Amino acid sequence: MTGTGARTGRWACRGVRSALAGLTAIGLAVTNLPLLVISVVVLILTPVPFLGLALVPWTMSLVRMRADLERRRASRTGVLVTRPYHPAPERAVAGGWQRFRWTVTDPATWRDLAWLAPGAVVGCGLGAIGVLVPLYGLAGIGLTPLWIWLGTGWYGYGAIWSVDTLGVALLCLPQGAVILTVGLSVAPWLRRVDAHFARLFLAPTRTAELRLRVTQLTVTRADTVDAQAAELRRIERDLHDGVQARLVSLRMVIGLADEILDRNPTGARKLLAEALESSGAALVELRHLVRGIHPPVLAERGLGGAVRALALSLPVDIAVEVDLPGRPDTPVESAAYFAVAETLTNLIRHSRARSGSVTLRHEHGVLSIVVTDDGAGGADPEAGSGLRGIERRLAAFDGTMALSSPPSGPTVITMELPCALSSPKTMPSSVTD
Repeated sequence: MTGTGARTGRWACRGVRSALAGLTAIGLAVTNLPLLVISVVVLILTPVPFLGLALVPWTMSLVRMRADLERRRASRTGVLVTRPYHPAPERAVAGGWQRFRWTVTDPATWRDLAWLAPGAVVGCGLGAIGVLVPLYGLAGIGLTPLWIWLGTGWYGYGAIWSVDTLGVALLCLPQGAVILTVGLSVAPWLRRVDAHFARLFLAPTRTAELRLRVTQLTVTRADTVDAQAAELRRIERDLHDGVQARLVSLRMVIGLADEILDRNPTGARKLLAEALESSGAALVELRHLVRGIHPPVLAERGLGGAVRALALSLPVDIAVEVDLPGRPDTPVESAAYFAVAETLTNLIRHSRARSGSVTLRHEHGVLSIVVTDDGAGGADPEAGSGLRGIERRLAAFDGTMALSSPPSGPTVITMELPCALSSPKTMPSSVTD
């Protein structure tokens, strides 16, 4: 019963949210027509010197803001609508020819304008159905006690029938419940229909998708090259300032001990003891460096075991849930591990969290990693907290990162990496201590 009640509650909440979203859709759809009228007037005034250069880009930016808002609303229903616009020229200024040309030569501009009128009609229509049907059902449910309380027959229930007797009033209760149930069930479906309709106009064409893909690959390739160069510089710096310095010192100490061995055996033994200690420290630093390149625990136990070992080494209680029927390719596995490690490092340093969790799953060809904490929230990728580095690391494998961190918490970071998993039979055997 508890599970059934929870599912019913989730269904009702989803239906209510969708109905309220339909009300929002009506309000937003109303703004489409004024935007369309303003756009048409501005385009007519384009030949007027200087006026068109200034007004057309400004007006189209308003249209794009409205279209972007619709894309975000569609994405909340699970219908992904990517922004299709050409990147702005580097030297484009407001009121300049380059900005005007960038705006009017982009096919997405005209697709946005073509969507305004039908988008208003579909948004208002579907939104009205999603709102009015549940309200009509609520009216039927509330009509019975209202009629009994008023004790009169003048109150009618819409156009279905008029209530003039108690028996007829009692029939409104089950009818209203059925209509409310149907309305709440249909409301999410109406939202998705509206989202798919918007996608017809606002999503990039196949040519635009290829262009966006090329742009994305160019950016991620540059980021990957920069990240690799920075990593090589870090390894070189660690070797030069750490292990190499200790080895040089070790060589000098051993050489000095060799010089004084015959005349001062006691001093030579002290120097050799110091050399032994220095060699141990160098070995520890070298092991840390190797772990930073590719942790042995990752190769031995896989991503799940490595994340569990990492969580156990932290001063905060981190729950780890792993549902991986196999192992990703080594580069993807390494990127996922270091992304989790960087995320948990941020959790320790910045969130003031008392506990957290890491969930690893693989579904439909995507490795999903969700890291949560009960800290103060307010994480910002622009604040230099390492989140941009995580994004660049994932982008090299077409991965994405989504962040939810309201000021009062909690923080939820969702990372996704498209990849295939190897068969469990081909996985290396785990090493037990």
